[in-house]
Amino acid sequence: MNIELSQVILNHGLTFLAVVTAVVIGFIGFYLVKLLKDLSELAKNTNETSIILNTELKPTLKELNDTMKSINSIIQSTDEGVGSVKTSLENAITKTKAFSESLLGGFLKGFMTVFSLIKRK
Repeated sequence: MNIELSQVILNHGLTFLAVVTAVVIGFIGFYLVKLLKDLSELAKNTNETSIILNTELKPTLKELNDTMKSINSIIQSTDEGVGSVKTSLENAITKTKAFSESLLGGFLKGFMTVFSLIKRK
């Protein structure tokens, strides 16, 4: 009778183990189905987002490219203008320097002539 009792207890333990395993597998299956559903929605939303970005980003990038071309042309024309102003200033400074050197040289020559005449007297 002792063996029959242990056999009954063993059968109850195995039955409990089978029921608990079935419940755990059921929970895992439920959450696995829920995970797959959420992943499907995520993929759908990602696809919609990429479509929106594709349709909105292309015109924006085209406008940005056009703006950069305009800015580049403005910078180039400004650079040319600055170069011509620089050349003009250099020419003016060179002419002024030459004029002032000749004027100063003439002034010094005249002063020395007058000084030597005063010194002789």
